[in-house]
Amino acid sequence: MTGESATRWASALDSVVVYAQGALCSRLARGGVPSDGRVRVTGLPRSLDPGSLRVRVLGAPGVRVTEARVEVDAALPGTDTTDTLRREYERLNDAYEAALGRRHRQLLVIEEVRALHPVPPPRKRDDPHRRTPADAWLELAGFVDGRLAGLHDRLVGLEDAVRDAEHALAVAADRLERGSTDAPSAHVETTVCAALTLDGAAGAEVELELEYGVPGAVWVPTYRLGHRQGADSGHLVLRASVAQRTGEDWTGVRIALATADLRRRTDLPRLRSVRIGRSQPAPAPSGWREPPAGLVGLFSGYDAAGPGPDRTPGPVAVGGPPPGAAASAPGPVPMPPPPAPQGYGGPPAPGGAPPEAFGGAMPAPPAPAGARPRGRSRSGPPAAPPAPGTAASPPPPVPAAGPPQPSGAELDYAGLALCGPDEQGDRRGRLFPGSPFDPVAAEYRRRAETVASLPLPGHAVRPRESAGSFDHRFDAAARADIPSDGDWHTVTVGEVAVGLRTEYLCVPSVEQTVYATLVLSNATGQALLAGPVDVSVDDAFLLTAALPTLAPGQVRRVGLGPAEGIRVTRRTHVHESTSGLRNNTTVLDHRVHVELVNRLPGPVTVEVRERVPVTSEPDVRIEERADWTAPDGGTGPDRHAPGTRIWRLDLPAGATAALDGGYDIRIPAGKALAGGNRRS
Repeated sequence: MTGESATRWASALDSVVVYAQGALCSRLARGGVPSDGRVRVTGLPRSLDPGSLRVRVLGAPGVRVTEARVEVDAALPGTDTTDTLRREYERLNDAYEAALGRRHRQLLVIEEVRALHPVPPPRKRDDPHRRTPADAWLELAGFVDGRLAGLHDRLVGLEDAVRDAEHALAVAADRLERGSTDAPSAHVETTVCAALTLDGAAGAEVELELEYGVPGAVWVPTYRLGHRQGADSGHLVLRASVAQRTGEDWTGVRIALATADLRRRTDLPRLRSVRIGRSQPAPAPSGWREPPAGLVGLFSGYDAAGPGPDRTPGPVAVGGPPPGAAASAPGPVPMPPPPAPQGYGGPPAPGGAPPEAFGGAMPAPPAPAGARPRGRSRSGPPAAPPAPGTAASPPPPVPAAGPPQPSGAELDYAGLALCGPDEQGDRRGRLFPGSPFDPVAAEYRRRAETVASLPLPGHAVRPRESAGSFDHRFDAAARADIPSDGDWHTVTVGEVAVGLRTEYLCVPSVEQTVYATLVLSNATGQALLAGPVDVSVDDAFLLTAALPTLAPGQVRRVGLGPAEGIRVTRRTHVHESTSGLRNNTTVLDHRVHVELVNRLPGPVTVEVRERVPVTSEPDVRIEERADWTAPDGGTGPDRHAPGTRIWRLDLPAGATAALDGGYDIRIPAGKALAGGNRRS
């Protein structure tokens, strides 16, 4: 199907689903079905994966797609195609090279003037001494000095011009590198089309949806949190930093963000049976079948039509035909067969003959050069006997009995390519491993995948790292614009309702500072991934913190830094004594006194954490004397260390509170340390 014989439909990008790496794009195209049903949908990016193209008809049950493939066209760009950044870079590059040339010519002139010096005439042995013309020498030296001064002054200006041109060229190169890759990167515009064949009512107006995958797109979640002091709820806005270099600008598209892997495995596990007795391995499926009947005569009409305009003739023997040879009828000159992968029955046949393709029988191995023929071969008369004195080649290997066994590459059905009528010999109309390699498309995809190495924003976490074992999808509430420049762009996804309260936490035994925290509870049915959150209190920006992953129904803390309005002081006292009938038990009495002062204008809730020693010795006893409580056992970051104790109290504005606690450590005399018991 050629471009002139097919109807061209323009397409528009409608929606994009950005995965952890890569994206799935959806385009819409509308038009009337032609009589032959052949349509070419334009506008696809150069970096798309050809194997990911999917097409479906919307709103027309009687029309279906019977064929869909990706084709690439090259044409000169139109007059309306603007590539401002590239043209500016080329202009500045020419200006930079011109400045370098002017400076180089000026340096050559300086070297020529500097080389001017007086040269006395040669003196013979019998000639008398001549007087030196000092005035002429001084006049020449003055001329050279004056000339060099003027040339060096001009050189300084040329050096400044070179530095300015180099700086402007570097700026233009940086803009070109960061610019959108949607514009053509060369003077020849490459257009990727979807060649479709529609089966249905001719002339009907239908709408097509084309879905394809592209590399070069990544995203990380970000948040913006706003709350009021004293309120028990807040507004958490989910945003996303998206970077893409797919080769097409996403303008006015619906954005969805997914944590799944676009290239994840889809093959199902197979459970094999366990047998008791003699080993009987189950035979693996061969993947081979008999060739279809009539395959040889399938291309008889194509061969009878003669060479077409698009069929390139093969190489002609140097020197022309031998004398007296009859002129043959015009026809396609056979091309030398390309090297084929190893076939089913062993190594490829000598002489470059390709092995049998998928779906065909294995040909008999040809006789070697020095072997005696056993009969007429498939492709010609019997081979001539070897010349006297020549060594006979070893006999060919005997092919294995049974059907051919395909290799792993030949069982990769997605990687098999159907050979066309221009192939030679038994390759026509059969499947062979490998597809045509497109180096230009590979370069586009390589450039697109460079966005995976972009440095992440502060506190940002990859979605696959924070999503865990589950995958989530977030749909943006409005359409967005994301250029293909490989830089981060922020997209607002939507607002999430979260429970929120402010609590203050201090661990005075480690640091006598009170820290403000936000206790977030996820009341939605969707997880909130880890990422940076911009916290605003009473419409005033406070700081950017790291939000941990919040599963549905989970409660986590987010630190906001020290609270200067609340002061804490801790004092301890240790008294050592003995007890027991023979004073054989050492008693270490620890007393803890904590004072809190609230200087904030409103009441606060403060959580004070202390620690009590733990022991694994049954003879050592620890007796607590305080109204603190042991925390519930948490998991992950919320897990408390053994021996943690917590005080929780509500502190009014301007109030002062005192907390007293303590514990006794009773150590038997046999467990005491020599020289005294070490203690804090």
